[in-house]
Amino acid sequence: MDNNRRERSAGDSGWLLETTGLTKRLGGKTVVADVGLRVGEGDIYGFLGPNGAGKTTTIRMLLGLAKPTRGHIKVFGRSLAKERLEILRQVGSLVEYPSYYGHLTGLENLEIIRRLLDAPKARIYEALATVRLEKDAGRAVRGYSLGMKQRLGIAAALLGHPRLLVLDEPTNGLDPAGIQEIRELIKSLPAQRGVTILLSSHLLSEVELMATRVGIIAAGKLVYQDDIARLKQRTAGRIRLSLSEPELARQRLLSRGYDALPDERGITVPAGDDRMIAAAVADLVRESHQIYRVEEQRSSLESVFLEITGTGGSL
Repeated sequence: MDNNRRERSAGDSGWLLETTGLTKRLGGKTVVADVGLRVGEGDIYGFLGPNGAGKTTTIRMLLGLAKPTRGHIKVFGRSLAKERLEILRQVGSLVEYPSYYGHLTGLENLEIIRRLLDAPKARIYEALATVRLEKDAGRAVRGYSLGMKQRLGIAAALLGHPRLLVLDEPTNGLDPAGIQEIRELIKSLPAQRGVTILLSSHLLSEVELMATRVGIIAAGKLVYQDDIARLKQRTAGRIRLSLSEPELARQRLLSRGYDALPDERGITVPAGDDRMIAAAVADLVRESHQIYRVEEQRSSLESVFLEITGTGGSL
């Protein structure tokens, strides 16, 4: 999405959701520190971090469920502190586990919420169709699988025709089939319903498959924020050359414009055009270097995430 569209849609800053210096202290401890989120219209924004990093606390502040210790929140270009009710009418959310009346049907549960919102009755059927629950709408919710309950929760969040949908760990506890269902549903919503999505998760693999933009939080601080494609670029590999006289070879490649770095087994150059790699090897052979091995090194997205968050192990 281009910047002009963002500016027309989300106010002067160009962002549909923007926080500045967002901070929350609980019990004398800072759990969210100076977070500056930037979410553009039409984004699926993956809010990513280890458990306990401050994701849910941040989301509660975005939804007006917790008051920031300091900082500002702007949604649709307007101050949440000054226009809370008007803004939240255009925000749908699914935070933690959705609660329902188990003895009522999916349709009846949505009808209760529709009446509270004073929304047209047709919204129920639109929402059920969006989450693909039309055939199960007449069943008691206590008979739903966890994945179906999550989809019903998203349907409830869509009843108000929100511009922004906030989902906190939407795939948590689901089996692989349920995760795939929710993933495909979330990916379809911006185009199908014109909604911007902010979803939190501690699962990099899920965010990678859904998000267009990502923010990474660790120990309450936003340590990375950019398009998901830029994060993936950090996994770009290098080609390692094991060869004779590596330092002399490196100097020769540098003189020819190659980005050659020293390596414990030889030298490395950026992975890229295969013809460029072949030309570099041919140059070194002509200079009488013996090439023992050419191999690709590539960081996983998981290792980049662990490096950024400083967790260095299990999330």
